[in-house]
Amino acid sequence: MSTNPFEDQNGTYHVLVNAENQHSLWPVRIAVPDGWEVALEGESRDKCLEFIEKNWKDMRPRSLSVSD
Repeated sequence: MSTNPFEDQNGTYHVLVNAENQHSLWPVRIAVPDGWEVALEGESRDKCLEFIEKNWKDMRPRSLSVSD
């Protein structure tokens, strides 16, 4: 039985960001989908999750965010 690549605690991941500033934890062994860019490359799952927590404060898509 294969492991879900998105939940592999020992896997290597990227953090992806799209034009709406949404972040995604992404296994390095899966091609980056169109519309996403690598913001953090080839790190542990924990380091990627820390990066996401630090850098993605507003979960709403950028187009829905209200400017103050």
